[in-house]
Amino acid sequence: MKFSIITLFPSLIKEMISESIIKRAIDKNKVNIEILNLRDFSNLNNNQVDDYQYGGGSGMVLMIEPLVNAIESCKKENSLVILTSPQGKTLNQSISTNLGKNYNHIIIVCGHYEGFDNRIMNYIDLELSIGDYVLTGGELPALVIVDSVTRLLDGVIKKESYLNDSFENNLLDHPVYTKPVTFRDKSVPEVLLSGHHANIEKYRHQEKLKSTYLKRPDLINYESLSIDDIKYLKELKNSKGEN
Repeated sequence: MKFSIITLFPSLIKEMISESIIKRAIDKNKVNIEILNLRDFSNLNNNQVDDYQYGGGSGMVLMIEPLVNAIESCKKENSLVILTSPQGKTLNQSISTNLGKNYNHIIIVCGHYEGFDNRIMNYIDLELSIGDYVLTGGELPALVIVDSVTRLLDGVIKKESYLNDSFENNLLDHPVYTKPVTFRDKSVPEVLLSGHHANIEKYRHQEKLKSTYLKRPDLINYESLSIDDIKYLKELKNSKGEN
């Protein structure tokens, strides 16, 4: 997998990809991250890439020409071009999985200032947001996209490590514990110390259901639940005095 990130602040990207799992993925040749400085694609004096918006208004707008120059400098026939934007589709686990499975080259354009010249929409394939809020720039969203896709690539982390992730199968992840067994009168659930794998698996699955029901009930797809799952959720509702 190759990522090409178009940014005004290359150092921000370089700093983040030089650590942890992404760094190891790069070292193992599982992912290649190309960083393109948008200013290098300006044809104007002082490498200008922004200007005042037509029609008046506060804030500067990224100009179309350097943006397109940067995209076309690295785009291949099967490249996917992503624009980071609070107006885009919200990134989720399903999108990250799809990106990793179906594309070998992803170009990410990082926004800044008051936005982009809207003609950029003719050159992008997908707008992505990481939430309903506005950031000072698109570098953080770009890194979130890279991280969420990279960790799902074959050989980056153990498959078992992400199959139980939150949002897999529309459920949040189960709680986890480690030493000490007891801390300030709070103990690790006995079932996890039992060594009984079937009981542990059942407990963890029910904890997924419980966590999702209490925190994100909108995620639950009741049609995909087993009879035992539905029975457990009914008992959980009754215990909380709900109908």
